[in-house]
Amino acid sequence: MTIKAIQPVALITGGTRGIGAATARLLAQQGYALCLNYRQDEASAKTMQQELSAIAPKVIIAQADVAIESQVVALFERIDNELGALTALVNNAGKLAQQMPLVDMSASRVSDVLMTNVMSCFLCSREAVKRMSTSRGGQGGSIVNVGSAASYTGAPNEYVDYAASKGAIDSMTKGLSLEVAGDGIRVNGVRPGCIYTQMHADGGEPERVDRLASLLPMGRGGQPEEVAEAIAWLLSNKASFATGTFIDLAGGR
Repeated sequence: MTIKAIQPVALITGGTRGIGAATARLLAQQGYALCLNYRQDEASAKTMQQELSAIAPKVIIAQADVAIESQVVALFERIDNELGALTALVNNAGKLAQQMPLVDMSASRVSDVLMTNVMSCFLCSREAVKRMSTSRGGQGGSIVNVGSAASYTGAPNEYVDYAASKGAIDSMTKGLSLEVAGDGIRVNGVRPGCIYTQMHADGGEPERVDRLASLLPMGRGGQPEEVAEAIAWLLSNKASFATGTFIDLAGGR
């Protein structure tokens, strides 16, 4: 039987820095048309668009707070209109707040972290499933949720709220994978550990990976490109029998 090839189209939330940007570069090389979502940094988004437009079939950038339902709906409608049928979603948008123990965390801080990290994943996955599901007329697809090793380490005295948000994403990944397995959609997760990204500066310790690297079994921190390789594999047909699974990228932790 001959299977008609379709243009792969990917949305990467938080797609203009760190793991999101590394994933965008790799998917562009693999022939994906891309929508790179960002929340604030338009200059970086435009730079990424210019860089990848020389490689990818088409690249659009889209400002949206993906924790807000109306903005997510508008984002997906734009993809429909400008790129066509979505085949891949990378839920990468995430937020880290200042390091502190839970006893010092305000309700507003915890709520903000949970909304950004969890609600964004739920909303974007919902809209992707509407479009990908074969029972709804779609052609199937793949979703990869970027979680964290913090979901099983707990990140004590630093980011318990962030860890809890990533634990929620683990549960959602498993549950959704079972819901849509019969609809041609695979849902998997990656759980990075100490990776050299700008996010650590958001938590108040830019050199955090260097501090912790010697404590890891592999003795070093990871690079965004190493995570991107796992994401791209899970999105691809090479992982066609993988759903509801996780790849830990934490140097043995």
